[in-house]
Amino acid sequence: MAFELDERLSAGSIELGRLGICRVLLKDNAHYFWFILVPELEGAEELHTLDATSYAEVSFAMRGLAAWVAETFRPDKLNVAAIGNKVRQLHVHVVGRHEGDAAWPGTVWDCPAQKPFSPEEIALVERRFLEWQRQNG
Repeated sequence: MAFELDERLSAGSIELGRLGICRVLLKDNAHYFWFILVPELEGAEELHTLDATSYAEVSFAMRGLAAWVAETFRPDKLNVAAIGNKVRQLHVHVVGRHEGDAAWPGTVWDCPAQKPFSPEEIALVERRFLEWQRQNG
């Protein structure tokens, strides 16, 4: 079986590119800088079940993306989580939070506030991500 991205992850997200074995998505909600890493590993649901090499690659991608979000968007708090209660396919949320954002201090998952990014905002995030990738190989 070939890898297929769960449609619930792709719905409401913009694909930015890849980090190692992971697809990088931007959640289309301008209230937060919310990114989702999806390891392209068929049937993967839990981090601890990955072989050592895949685990290391996903961990490296998480660390890199989190560092980029912290450096680029200067959040007050950075949330990194692999929850998977609703979508079993392994994915990791990297969310830059700012005090006073639409969900603060609660979770982004429980907040009904939605605000799509403008095309210009999406282009800026894409450009920053690609620049960071070029600089960090």
